[in-house]
Amino acid sequence: MPKQTFILNGKPVTVNVNDDVRVLWVLRDLLGVTGPKYGCGINVCKACTSHLNGKAFNPCSVKVGDLRKNDKVTTIEGLPATVGAKGEDLHPMQEAWLELDVAQCGYCQPGQIMAAVALVKKVRREGRDITEADLDRIRNVCRCGTYVRIREAIEKGARAMR
Repeated sequence: MPKQTFILNGKPVTVNVNDDVRVLWVLRDLLGVTGPKYGCGINVCKACTSHLNGKAFNPCSVKVGDLRKNDKVTTIEGLPATVGAKGEDLHPMQEAWLELDVAQCGYCQPGQIMAAVALVKKVRREGRDITEADLDRIRNVCRCGTYVRIREAIEKGARAMR
């Protein structure tokens, strides 16, 4: 069986798995990383949203064989470390989520937060602040319908990420 190597939440990992297995299953079933949720498996619901080299991606739609050994996969579990948080500290976007009591069932929230952080970083690279039009482009599905609080938390989290 082929060996697959990549960087997960700042640490190199190697797994023995076929090239065509989706990254989501490698994360959840082989590496025990359960933050990215399985929702649809076809890149629609975005419950599994994580970061690949700093940009949002959906591990349900990427084959592990497509990752290179220096590719950096960050899941919700590794998000606080991206801002230097230690121990129980949270990323500013996670803190905004808690402060605004966004989650109801919570299933989609890791993917929502990861999409939000990637969006904020993208607009910052473009030298601008997040707009309503940017928020409209987030396509993560929330079955509970907390979209108003999600948008408010993204704006609050973006201000805290400065």
